[in-house]
Amino acid sequence: MRTLLTVVGVGLLLAGCSAGTGAGTGTGPGATPAPGAGQSAGGRAGACSPSVSIDSFSDALDKTTFDGTYVGNLSSLDVDLDGNIAALSDRSSLFTLDARTHRPTGVVALKDESGRPLDSEGLAIDRDGTRLVSSETEPSVRRYARDGTLLGRLPVPDDLRVAPAGRASVNLTFEGLTLQPGGRTLVASMEAALSGDQGNLVRFQTWTRTGDTDDFRLAAQYGYPVDPALGVSEIRATGDGRLLVLERGFIPGIGNTIRLYLADLGQASDVGAVQDLTQRAGRLVRKTLLADLGHCPSLGATAREKQVNPLLDNIEGLAVTGRGPDGGLRLLLVSDDNQNPAQTTRLYSLTAHLPEP
Repeated sequence: MRTLLTVVGVGLLLAGCSAGTGAGTGTGPGATPAPGAGQSAGGRAGACSPSVSIDSFSDALDKTTFDGTYVGNLSSLDVDLDGNIAALSDRSSLFTLDARTHRPTGVVALKDESGRPLDSEGLAIDRDGTRLVSSETEPSVRRYARDGTLLGRLPVPDDLRVAPAGRASVNLTFEGLTLQPGGRTLVASMEAALSGDQGNLVRFQTWTRTGDTDDFRLAAQYGYPVDPALGVSEIRATGDGRLLVLERGFIPGIGNTIRLYLADLGQASDVGAVQDLTQRAGRLVRKTLLADLGHCPSLGATAREKQVNPLLDNIEGLAVTGRGPDGGLRLLLVSDDNQNPAQTTRLYSLTAHLPEP
C-alpha cells in the first residue's frame, strides 16, 4: 500500500530532515536522478550501480485474474520449499507463481481469527513450509498452513501496536518480514517511526526460537535509520546474517523513489526498552546503499503516471531466488499496483553483488 510519502513524507521533505550519522549514502528522496542515470555504470550493461544490475522486467501479471482472483496488490515475495514463488497480496490472497514463468498456478485466501481479511504485507516461508504473514492492521504476525488454515499468532510488543493501543500509525507498521538462515530468527520491519521516536528511525522487531519448536518468543529490537521521506517497504535475509532493505517513497507529479540497502544488525543495540528512540539511544543498524533503482536503465519500460524513470512503480516485494554463476544474488522484485489503473503490477529481475561482511 502506497501511503507513506504522500501522507507523512512530504512534511519531512519540506522540513529538510536528514538521516543521521551512520545512515549510509543516498541523495534526497524526491530528487531527479543525476544526468546520465539509467546508463550503464562502469560500462556494464544493465548496471544500476557498481553493485546492482537489472536483467529484465515483466508486466505479464498486470491487470490479470487467476481462478477468479485479481492478480495484483502484491506486497511481498518469498521462495517456497519447492522453488516456486509465493506472492502475497495485501487483500489477503496468497498466490503461487511458477518459478520459471512467474505465472500463477494456485491461490489461497487468508483470514484472521474471526474470518475477516487481513491487510497482509510481509511474508516468510518457514522451514516446514508454514507461511508467516504480517498484517499492518494491528499489527500482527500469524502462522498459516499451505492451504490457508490459521495455525497461530506471535506476540507483539505493546508499543508497536496502532494507536491508541500503542504508538504506531495506521498503515505504517509491519511492512516487511523475513527469516534468517536456519529459521530460528524472524525479523519484522516497521514502515515508519513510532510516535515519540525520532522521525527517521524505524524499529525492527525480532523473535527467536530454539530447537525444533514452532513457537517464537519476543527478542531484540533494533533502530534503523531510514532516508528522509522514505519508508521501509520490505526486508529479506541475504543468507549470511545480513538483510536487504527496500526503502520507498512517492510524490505525486514526481513519482517513486526506490532504494536498495544492505543492513547489518550485528553490532546494533537492543532498543526494545527505549521509550523515545533517538540517534543517541544506542548503536543503530548500519546500512550501505546498493542502488537507487531510479538510476537503472529503463529497458524500454513505460509508466502510466509520472516517474523519474519509467521503469519504476510502487515496489514493495523482494525475494532472493538464488545465486548467479558469478556469485551474485538473484533478486525478484514486484510492485503493488493498489488495483489502480494508473499503476502497474511489474516483476523485476536483478542481480546484486554484496560487499564482504
